[in-house]
Amino acid sequence: MLDVPPIDFGEPLSLGPLLERSVAAVPDKAALAGARGRLSYAELADEVSRTATALDELGVRAGDRVAVSLANDIDIVTALMGIWARGAVFVGVHTVLAPPEKRYLVDDCEPSLYLTSNAAEEVGAPRVVGLEQWRAEVAGAEPMDPWPGCDPLGLAAIAYTSGTTGNPKGVMHSQHNALLQGAVAVARGSYDADDVFLCVQPLTILNLQVLNPLTTVQAHGTCAIADRHDPVSLARWIKQERVTHFAVVPTVAYDLLTHPDVHPDDLATLTKPRVGGAAMPETVKLLFEDRFGVKPATSYALTEGPTLVTRQDPDLPIVEGSCGRPLPHIKVEVLDDDSRPVPTGEVGEICFGSQRDGPWSGVYRTMLGYWGRPDLSAEALRGGVVRSGDLGRFDADGELYIVERRSQLIIRGGNNIYPAEVERVLGADVRVAECCVVGRPDPRLGETVVAFVQPAAGANVGVEDLLSLCRANLAPYKIPDDVRFVEAFPRSPLGKIARAQVQAMAEN
Repeated sequence: MLDVPPIDFGEPLSLGPLLERSVAAVPDKAALAGARGRLSYAELADEVSRTATALDELGVRAGDRVAVSLANDIDIVTALMGIWARGAVFVGVHTVLAPPEKRYLVDDCEPSLYLTSNAAEEVGAPRVVGLEQWRAEVAGAEPMDPWPGCDPLGLAAIAYTSGTTGNPKGVMHSQHNALLQGAVAVARGSYDADDVFLCVQPLTILNLQVLNPLTTVQAHGTCAIADRHDPVSLARWIKQERVTHFAVVPTVAYDLLTHPDVHPDDLATLTKPRVGGAAMPETVKLLFEDRFGVKPATSYALTEGPTLVTRQDPDLPIVEGSCGRPLPHIKVEVLDDDSRPVPTGEVGEICFGSQRDGPWSGVYRTMLGYWGRPDLSAEALRGGVVRSGDLGRFDADGELYIVERRSQLIIRGGNNIYPAEVERVLGADVRVAECCVVGRPDPRLGETVVAFVQPAAGANVGVEDLLSLCRANLAPYKIPDDVRFVEAFPRSPLGKIARAQVQAMAEN
């Protein structure tokens, strides 16, 4: 096994020194593997430098936002790294979002450049560059040497997350925080140069960049980037690349477990499977272990982290229902309405910030806030910690349990859906008097989306009318799986829709 030199935590982390460290240690080792081919660490550093130059020639300056809507492949990793090398800000735009959703993100972050797999997209950005042109720009550019200086604690990425108002909000993170989780994992020996990471979920999501390529580079491992998500293709990637680690939503693990053409020997090298984004029943974890010889560990993660805050330790007995224990550099507290820690076993809001004592004291930094939303940022960071809005409790052994995710959140196949997002679209139809969207338990997806609609008086509206409206304005995973019409909604004493009763209706 290759010895990985220690990472210096004495200064804030930034990509340049960490990439130089990898090139010095393993220049010829495969860093990335994707549909496009493979890049060694030396080739990765060269492409990142040329990407920075290409961005500069396209008019991107330090501090500019660059929106990226590319499918999973090598290009989206080098785009993020090149944006950071240029001193600019990465903004991921999920490729499956509907045109109005993409336009909202572009209008909100005002990027100087929009990189896309589809050059014909009209999103309102001042400059749109398709993948074919982008590859030509990078191939023709000279390496940028040296990289412009940047503040590793300054804004480096905006990660959009859904909001209770129905419109996404942009979580702001620094290079330091995006790199820190991988650095801590390497320092603790969780990953090393023998590890091969398989990235399954979209790399437009900052959390997935953190968990996969940004950790891989620091471990001197290899990151394989899956371009297809069906279980047979994933099994082929795992077997071909000898994958040791993946972090997937429970639906992916479920599909690998249940597909008849996926065999135990396909996953023989997989020693560090992790699931997150939604709850995975303990029975399914045990079935996965019985079939593939290793039990998936779960975690608690959120965009504001970025990503993991707690995780189960596979070297310790897995406690059913828990999300594991806090990562060593993060202080997690369960607080009451007056910001006081609640007694062990009692429920409160999950809040987290930097460790205050010990070897990891002060290493972690909270998110920088929400882009363009100072009031919301101040509330979310009140008291110097991130207030998650999630309810949870600790047991006597320090295991964290989620009692209720953010109010009304639906998690479908690992994708977060706020009912307000769907309700906003349905409510825009003049034929809809009121609507209420809830989740319904599903053995494979975790939850599916059920929309209850009260038509306006005298209106003639059908299920297909409303589904067509959703298809035009929402990502596919947000479209209701079931639409039901009601004459009237149950109400609370204050006249509000009694959402708990609607939830019960969905489950019957």
